[in-house]
Amino acid sequence: MGKMSRLGNQLYNGRRSIDFVGRRWLWYAITGAVVALAASAIVVKGLNFGIEFTGGTEFRVPISAPSQDDADRLRESVAGTDIAAADAPIVTTAGDAVLIQVEEMTVGETDTVSQALSEASGVAPDDITTSEIGASWGEEVAQRALLGVAVFLVLVLIFIALYFREWKMSVAAFVALAHDVTITIGIYALSGFQVTPSAVTGLLAILAFSLYDTVVVFDKVKENTHEMPKTRLSYADAANLAVNQTLVRSINTGIVALIPIGAILYVSAVQLGASSLQDLALSQFVGMAVGVYSSVILAPRVLVHLKSTETEVVLAAKRAKARERAKADRYASVPTFREDMPIAAAPPGLDAEMEQGEDGAGVPVATVPQKPFQAPPRLDKEPSGPGRGRTVPEARGPVERSGSAGRVQPSRKARSKRGKK
Repeated sequence: MGKMSRLGNQLYNGRRSIDFVGRRWLWYAITGAVVALAASAIVVKGLNFGIEFTGGTEFRVPISAPSQDDADRLRESVAGTDIAAADAPIVTTAGDAVLIQVEEMTVGETDTVSQALSEASGVAPDDITTSEIGASWGEEVAQRALLGVAVFLVLVLIFIALYFREWKMSVAAFVALAHDVTITIGIYALSGFQVTPSAVTGLLAILAFSLYDTVVVFDKVKENTHEMPKTRLSYADAANLAVNQTLVRSINTGIVALIPIGAILYVSAVQLGASSLQDLALSQFVGMAVGVYSSVILAPRVLVHLKSTETEVVLAAKRAKARERAKADRYASVPTFREDMPIAAAPPGLDAEMEQGEDGAGVPVATVPQKPFQAPPRLDKEPSGPGRGRTVPEARGPVERSGSAGRVQPSRKARSKRGKK
């Protein structure tokens, strides 16, 4: 068994434990600081919305089997026009053409960009298609995305409340989801990545991933806290045990999901420069990473906090503390000797004697009266025959010697002869 396997086994069995639930203010402080930083980035720096949301101009350059070199060359030619609206073009390949998206431009600026694209690609200016993208389509996408998120959250929270029969688990799961979404959007604001419909799609995907991990942890919490008096654990200890039992699974699932998404993010951002891929990969990469944190640390901690005032939970916590105190010092209830302790009278049947102390004072010492030693009877001097080695009970009726049994035993008479001599 490997080292990680042994660690997972020890965490599952409770022989080793990481205190995720007990350090309430530490995790709250870390989470609050990160969320506050993300919210500040959103408010101060703002989001860089793509042309699907703000509107812009799209150029289509027909090139047979376009390569990444063609896309890079066209991007450099557009950025070299020194037009403010075209300083960060989005270039993607689509079949037998290359698409270049920029912000809204005037007619003169559009002609300048078309001429630059023609010179860089060798395509005639008349073959380059120009189209305007309105912001109304992006607004409709944003509205439908928000509506989808709202419906998703409502249905999921209702499902969690019905499945676990605990509305507080729904609240804890909602807090974890809000945490994941806020941090993911804050990363977009800090990095300057454009918010496109692909990013919105990735955001919806991370909600499902984070919620799935949270439900797995909550299911283990429910299993461990189903009968708290029998498990002899408080609710916080049982929830912390559940987190430790699912910790290895959560980490493994997160790593397996993050490796391919990280590869997509690297290839799209560094090598290909494909905006749709990098927007999708960034939202999923960040969301899944913070989703593991929220499902392991934040959601169980919020759940324990919400249930800390329930009567059964409070009683279980008191019983657990009492057991911990008794386990720490099993002789805590035994009184210790002090010089000023009163001298108790000797119990009945004990004789009190005086013992000379070091200071010459007499100290009463209780002694047990000794009885003379009496040796047990020897077996070879005991009478032989029936009843040897045991105490024969007294007969409740007449006894007489039985010829068939060969010993004295109670006799049974007919009812008509009982009481007659």
